[in-house]
Amino acid sequence: MSAGHDHSHSHSHDHSHGFGHHHHDTPKLDHLNSAFIAGIILNSAFVIIEVVAGLITGSLSLLTDAGHNLSDVAGLALALLAFKLTKVGSNNKYTYGYKRSTILVSFFNAVILVASVGIIAYEAIIRFMHPQVISGSTMALVSVIGIAINAFTAWLFVKDKDTDLNVKGAYTHMAMDAIVSFGVVISGVIIYFTKFYWIDSAVSLIIAIVILRGTWSLLKDSLRLEMDGVPKDMNLEKIKKELLKSKGIIDVHHMHVWALSTTENALTAHLVINPADLPLFEQIKHDLRHRLQHLDINHSTFEPEFADEKCEQEDC
Repeated sequence: MSAGHDHSHSHSHDHSHGFGHHHHDTPKLDHLNSAFIAGIILNSAFVIIEVVAGLITGSLSLLTDAGHNLSDVAGLALALLAFKLTKVGSNNKYTYGYKRSTILVSFFNAVILVASVGIIAYEAIIRFMHPQVISGSTMALVSVIGIAINAFTAWLFVKDKDTDLNVKGAYTHMAMDAIVSFGVVISGVIIYFTKFYWIDSAVSLIIAIVILRGTWSLLKDSLRLEMDGVPKDMNLEKIKKELLKSKGIIDVHHMHVWALSTTENALTAHLVINPADLPLFEQIKHDLRHRLQHLDINHSTFEPEFADEKCEQEDC
């Protein structure tokens, strides 16, 4: 009885279960932690380089890119903060702890990216009308540094990008930036040889479209989690089928699946069972939890309902 008692009165049984599941991830967490910190330091340094070079050469594209990279630093810092907050336990005011902050941050990051696209596009159109003289060689040189820094940072996240929306966001940010810098190198070289200054604006617009495409799915996924939608790649029918495979379960009602954070999912459901099977409910729950772990759901709450409640009333 003790295990059941523990679960019905607190989240702790469930929690240890969810955490045990992630236990082998401790090296991964450390690795991610240092990936975020390395990304923040490298990108901050790059922002300073771009601002200085942009001011010296008068290149607006370097300055806009510096602004964009600054939003990356902010995004990485937010993701790191959310990542740290998930480690904080629950309390009386926040019974789930602060896991939800990861969803807020991933949504916020997507919004920042979309806004930066708007700014880049606006600047590009303005410059299209009034081209400015730019030093192609400086543009190219600074951007080569940018490719190196962004590609390296993206590589730090590549291993874990499918496990967490925030890591995917960081990866998307960095990979996009590497592409952006590559575009700037090419336009820098073209400008250096041809003096076609409008290339700078054209490249900015192409960059804006590329970023928007990459960000759209991030925005959609994080908004879905924000609205307590069923997380992407999860199929309610499939989950229900899996629950029905468990011995003793006749039907499943009122099933809800949602995300607690960008890495953890929860489920609540009413299980229809035979009154005769009630003594086995503990075992049934244990079996279901095990099945759900494989479906990537690590917090579950079940409520029994009886198949023959009518006859039960007659018994009364």
